[in-house]
Amino acid sequence: MQCPAAYLLIPMDNTQKNHLKAYGIAYWIIKHDAEVSWLLNYRGGSFMCTYIKEVEAECSIRGVSCQVIADVQASAILQEIADPQANMDEVKLVKVPKIAVYSPKNKLPWDDAVTLALTYAEIPYDVIYDEEVINGVLPLYDWLHMHHEDFTGQYGKFWQAFKNAAWYREDVRLSEENAHKLSFQKVSQCKLAVVQKIREFVMGGGYLFSMCSAPDSYDVALSANGIDICDVMFDGDPADPAAQQKLNFADCFAFTGFHLITSPNVYEISDIDVSDTRRVSKDDDFFTLFEFSAKWDPVPTMLCQDHEQIIHGFMGQTTAFNKKFVKPEVLVMAENKAAGEARYIHGELGKGTWTYLGGHDPEDYQHMVGDPPTDLNLHPNSPGYRLILNNVLFPAAKKKKQKT
Repeated sequence: MQCPAAYLLIPMDNTQKNHLKAYGIAYWIIKHDAEVSWLLNYRGGSFMCTYIKEVEAECSIRGVSCQVIADVQASAILQEIADPQANMDEVKLVKVPKIAVYSPKNKLPWDDAVTLALTYAEIPYDVIYDEEVINGVLPLYDWLHMHHEDFTGQYGKFWQAFKNAAWYREDVRLSEENAHKLSFQKVSQCKLAVVQKIREFVMGGGYLFSMCSAPDSYDVALSANGIDICDVMFDGDPADPAAQQKLNFADCFAFTGFHLITSPNVYEISDIDVSDTRRVSKDDDFFTLFEFSAKWDPVPTMLCQDHEQIIHGFMGQTTAFNKKFVKPEVLVMAENKAAGEARYIHGELGKGTWTYLGGHDPEDYQHMVGDPPTDLNLHPNSPGYRLILNNVLFPAAKKKKQKT
């Protein structure tokens, strides 16, 4: 039921009881063929729609704070936002994005923060993996997420620590079986085919969001097209000793000039990641979101909507990106400047975009193999998880042409 003289405001500042489920409400509104405004930089990136009784009821059921406001109040908010001197803007969310998460079907001893966020926010998604990607399903989706993945075929460099663990041995067995089923001799060859399909997806207009070990392993795999960088325990034969000199950085989305870490005993694939080299303790591990012009740069503004600008860091197999290896054309959206770390980066490719976020789980500082999943009921206002959900809603926006 609509009331023409009223609007519903979902605040996203510190008055919001459940920021994460609020994103699910915005998705729910669009899914039910209504329109919702994303008020960039207004009270933490609030949402507003014409008053619909069912939306108010859904907010109540999910524990999301909302306010019924009169038409004159909504007009005043929009007028405030439209002021040329105000760093705010209104973006209409008009399309339900079809979401895919690239994730193996077998159970591995870690969880994916994005699937946790999507499930908690009640936003539907499909799980796809190598077979689906190679068989051409990506054009059916608007948004793709990749998380704790190693696209180089080295199984996350877990060999030294976990080569005798049942889960590791099973993962290797299933990966090899899957590669052979898809007519590849090696897992690395299968992953390269997946990498190229994902690149085509972005080129064609898809939205890619990636976290943890997926961003740097994806770029390393792109740079190593046709080069054997896997040692004998990973693919049955030695790596090319001249692999480093043969890398093609031009093919990478985000990184250039990095160096491979070839030892199977080191839990890194390259020096893009700073996990082992940083001098940052848990107590002083923070990164700062940049502020962009909402009216001139709506895309990074959307991706950085939050009720906090300084966010506590969190580690991962890839924690953050060494800034000296980030391509100059890449947009850095958050950093730990003192440590030289880029934390949250974004770029365009063809008709699509990609976004990389370092770290594994925003509410688990050092998530270890075998740790239980984070219970988001304990973190409904997580500013780190909000960055993930900004990316989920991003494809729903009616885009304005970026002016800079």
